[in-house]
Amino acid sequence: MKNEEKEVLVSVQNVSKKFSMDLKSSLKYGASDIIKSTLGIKINKDLRPKEFWAVKDISFELRRGECIGLIGHNGAGKSTLLKVLNGLYAPDKGQIVMKGKIGALIELGAGFNPILTGRENIYSNASILGFTKKEVEDRMDSIVEFSEIGEFIDMPIQNYSSGMKVRLGFAIASHLQPDVLIIDEVLAVGDLGFVLKCFKKIDELLPNTALIFVSHSMPMVSRICNEIILMDHGAVIYQGANTGKGIDLYYDMFKTEEDSEIVFDTGEILLLNTKIIDKEKKDNFYNIEWNSNFTIELEIKNTNLKNIPYTVFAIYDKEQRAIAEILPENQFFEDRFDNDSAIKIRFQVNNFNFSKGLYSVTVTFSKSPNSDILYKEHRVINITISNTEQNWTPILLDSSMVRVDD
Repeated sequence: MKNEEKEVLVSVQNVSKKFSMDLKSSLKYGASDIIKSTLGIKINKDLRPKEFWAVKDISFELRRGECIGLIGHNGAGKSTLLKVLNGLYAPDKGQIVMKGKIGALIELGAGFNPILTGRENIYSNASILGFTKKEVEDRMDSIVEFSEIGEFIDMPIQNYSSGMKVRLGFAIASHLQPDVLIIDEVLAVGDLGFVLKCFKKIDELLPNTALIFVSHSMPMVSRICNEIILMDHGAVIYQGANTGKGIDLYYDMFKTEEDSEIVFDTGEILLLNTKIIDKEKKDNFYNIEWNSNFTIELEIKNTNLKNIPYTVFAIYDKEQRAIAEILPENQFFEDRFDNDSAIKIRFQVNNFNFSKGLYSVTVTFSKSPNSDILYKEHRVINITISNTEQNWTPILLDSSMVRVDD
């Protein structure tokens, strides 16, 4: 790699940003700071009553070709940090040095003038970055085509849907060849086809761009980020190149007691208890080693059935996406089930080869395969998969290599 490609484009040194908890104190401190600044009086950088640190002592460097992921729960300080980096907020402490052209997609509609058309906003955004009218015209067709706005490009932005704003915003930010590209969670608004197209474009940009990426989707983060910062209440919990460790710690923050949820019930059966009988349970999660076997035990009570119900399980990841189904064989759903009686039934699950992370199990009962549902309940079991391998695709298959000598 050439030396200039390794240059540091973003340098953040001990950056902090504080806010007031109410409007009255915010106006009071703001007026006081303006007066002190005008008179040349030193402004107090420490916390005052009713103030809090939204971002506290954040430091990192980002070179061309690198991508850093900012993760954490809502309110952790990620978006505030992005706004400080983009110049929308001034830091109360620390220093930020950014080189080159900066493209940002940090808030839905941010940077757009709502009364201007999409085309006019393209010229406006490009001029801020220092592009000439001729340079913008050379890129115009490509931007419009990528955004999929079509004939609406000459309609005022205020009439755009949220998806149209995201598509146009990303098209502008990515096609103006920024040295630094800042992307917040706004991509979550786009449809799957456009998100995939965005990541293809990011792959093209990355060799020549420094990327700061915020997302709640860990597969997205692990796909493109070579460094990760996990934030909580404005402070850094983890920072480093081991993205798997950072994501582990992120998921651990969500290991809270979460009640199951009945989403369908005909009143013909009761689910009394659900557990995994051969695994340890801690903090409401069963710990299961990758690719191991386990046994689910259900205790059910009959209220209005003639036979034992047919049982199906579905596995959901932390983003609540259904990623697998378990259809147990040899079910005895044709056996008699006496009214008002309770039984325990067990299901053996083999080679559970999901990658590290948190998962939940949904159970569904019906009278027979492909018949109407009697009962469905989410999160009857919560699972955490442990493994020494740091892998963030949904499935980690068991495989080995065999050498063949001719």
